[in-house]
Amino acid sequence: MQKLLTALKRCLAVGAAALAIASLQPVSAAQAAPSPVVGGSRAAQGEFPFMVRLSMGCGGALYTQQIVLTAAHCVNGTGANTGITATAGVVDLQSGTGRVQVRSTYVYRAPGYNGDGKDWALIKLASPINLPTLKIATTTQYNTGTFTVAGWGAATEGGAQQRYLLKATVPFVSDAACRGYSGYSGLIANEEICAGYASGGVDTCQGDSGGPMFRRDSANAWVQVGIVSWGIGCARPNAPGVYTEVSTFASAIASAAASL
Repeated sequence: MQKLLTALKRCLAVGAAALAIASLQPVSAAQAAPSPVVGGSRAAQGEFPFMVRLSMGCGGALYTQQIVLTAAHCVNGTGANTGITATAGVVDLQSGTGRVQVRSTYVYRAPGYNGDGKDWALIKLASPINLPTLKIATTTQYNTGTFTVAGWGAATEGGAQQRYLLKATVPFVSDAACRGYSGYSGLIANEEICAGYASGGVDTCQGDSGGPMFRRDSANAWVQVGIVSWGIGCARPNAPGVYTEVSTFASAIASAAASL
């Protein structure tokens, strides 16, 4: 599979939870552990209250107050799992004020996930987190325009994880245009969506995997249209970020969440 040879999943390798083996090419020293959003700025406290940091080195968003939506490549599989800690309520991961930390109880990984497409998963928490949730797109209506991304991943390719939540905006890239870039011909239509600048400079990076890509809807509320999945390097020219196209899987996500 082309992605296994050319692309980096944007998950930070952390102990046994790191999935660099099953879902991407071997991670070299130069590729390992980039951190937050490249080319971003610091988010304000409370600006994106649905953002979640996961202890395996990924991001996520509160789908419900007790379920986190993240990427399939961030988790090992479906089943009981008490080994993940979700941190929410703060932009500064070292802040003791307002920080909420809850352990996982169960993980549901998208059926049929094999490293290509279907890159979504749900993590059920031991108790609810009393913070706003992020609704997901159920149609393709919002799959264009300019999107917001946020995360604690690397600020430069190969860089360190970030203490503070960073944010950035990236424009939609059509499937045809995205496939035209070197290494992106394997993009899966209707399962993946691209976003980024041809000139590079702004992008998600390792450690941002599983985090949301979102925009305002017609009522000016945030709606999630993507999940940080993969890319070639971070913020390189002619190498956009690739995101799970949430609307394609909205009904499956809702059904799985209802069963947890």
